[in-house]
Amino acid sequence: MALVLATAALSAAATWFCLARGYTLYYGDAQAHLGIARRLVDSRTPGYDQIGTVWLPLPHLLMAPAAAHDAWWRSGLAGALPNAAAFVLAVLFLYLATSALTETRWAGLTAAALFALNPNVLYLQSIPMTEMLFAACLTGTWWCCVLFARRPSLWYVAGAGLWALAGTLTRYEGWFVLPFAALYFLLAGGDRRWRAGLLFAGIAGLGPLYWLAHNAYYFGDWLEFYRGSYSAKAIQGGSSYPGDHNWRQAWLQYSSAVRGCAGEPLLALAAAGLGLHLTAPRRLARSFGALVLLALVPAFYLWSLHSGGTPIFVPDRWPHSYYNTRYGVAAMPLLAVAGALGVARLPARWRAGLCGFLALAAAAPWLLRPSPEAWITWKESRVNSEARRAWTAEAAAWLRGRYRPGTGIFTTFGDVTGVFREAGIPLRETLTWDHQPYWQAAIHRPDLFLREEWAVAFAGDPVHACLRKAWSAGPRYLLQKRIAIPNAPALEIYRRDRAPAFLGPPPQRASETLAPRGLSTNSRGRGIR
Repeated sequence: MALVLATAALSAAATWFCLARGYTLYYGDAQAHLGIARRLVDSRTPGYDQIGTVWLPLPHLLMAPAAAHDAWWRSGLAGALPNAAAFVLAVLFLYLATSALTETRWAGLTAAALFALNPNVLYLQSIPMTEMLFAACLTGTWWCCVLFARRPSLWYVAGAGLWALAGTLTRYEGWFVLPFAALYFLLAGGDRRWRAGLLFAGIAGLGPLYWLAHNAYYFGDWLEFYRGSYSAKAIQGGSSYPGDHNWRQAWLQYSSAVRGCAGEPLLALAAAGLGLHLTAPRRLARSFGALVLLALVPAFYLWSLHSGGTPIFVPDRWPHSYYNTRYGVAAMPLLAVAGALGVARLPARWRAGLCGFLALAAAAPWLLRPSPEAWITWKESRVNSEARRAWTAEAAAWLRGRYRPGTGIFTTFGDVTGVFREAGIPLRETLTWDHQPYWQAAIHRPDLFLREEWAVAFAGDPVHACLRKAWSAGPRYLLQKRIAIPNAPALEIYRRDRAPAFLGPPPQRASETLAPRGLSTNSRGRGIR
């Protein structure tokens, strides 16, 4: 209970720190996760079909109740709350499982501290991302596996199956873990091995089966999430990257991300802990299978980097930028447990002091440089969001004083949703490509079905193309505001023309200028010289 209360206090402090400084929605994915959760309860067509296809459903379902609260949605707190709770569970499971594995609570406390005091972990638990929820699912599965090895009970198998099921509905690396976890129960189950293996597979396997059926029903393709137009493969396209079908380069990229997230002291402590553990063959034999389960997730990312079209960019390697560095956090449970293993090999009177020393040593890089600039995950989110945050704030401020509820906005989804969140405009005021069949009707016959007063588009996107198409037959939309930020596509805000006569040009193609030289627009959108 003391550990839970201390972890909850740490989680609340980190969440408040990020919220007060506006860091909660720096990640574009954090904004998107929150947007999906919000549209489940606030949309032209709210409901289950707003879940989508690529991202797994559990994080959004957990965020949705809090996202229905306007203030929590606008601040991003709605997406942080489930992650904060998951962080507390992950720390608790690490403590319980490591204590059971090593038969000393000081080792369990060391593993919990090494994980919980990492600033990259604390940042990710404070924002609407999915890593902490998956960490809770993984460590919950691992705890049940450790208990099963001590006393083969089918209740532990059922618990592991439920946590693994939640993991398969959170992140795809949970799918990769399933066959190995089932094999673990087959090998460790003794006389009950077949019942244990089948029970685990029967419970945990429901997750992938459900998601395949979801994609087949809503999108007509069982593998839409993998090969559809919004999948990671489609986004990456045919572009090569460091580590693509090169195991050595993939290892260098991923190990650099792990080092940036965990810190070099923790890597050294983990290696030392494993070295001490190797000197006790009986302990090693008892814990080997459990440690392999924790190593599966980093192995999955290494494989994805090599063969799955999933790049990772780190600042100390070409192309010297930030992208997916947070995947290094996947190794944190394994490193925390490995670092704690050495505690069990020392005399009992030294364990308390060593626990504190290891926690301070692992946190040293960030204690010596107490700034978010030293957190690689935060640095990535800040660097990659500067342009998006700039145009989002400008567009939201412009719309906030001009938009009247009930008039409607024709737009897309994704990053642009942040504009309406910051402006305080509910998503039910927007018509996006997630609202079928209304979107298709508006796109193909705007003269009959496009009724919205406003349109928000990026140059060249489907909304912009529709406005050009509608120019001759109507309705006509006049450009009111264009926001051009370096290194970002231009955002354009249009308003429907209600006047019988019109003096301005149609919306321009992405490659054209927006208006003839000398032509501007007044507050009503009419062309003036």
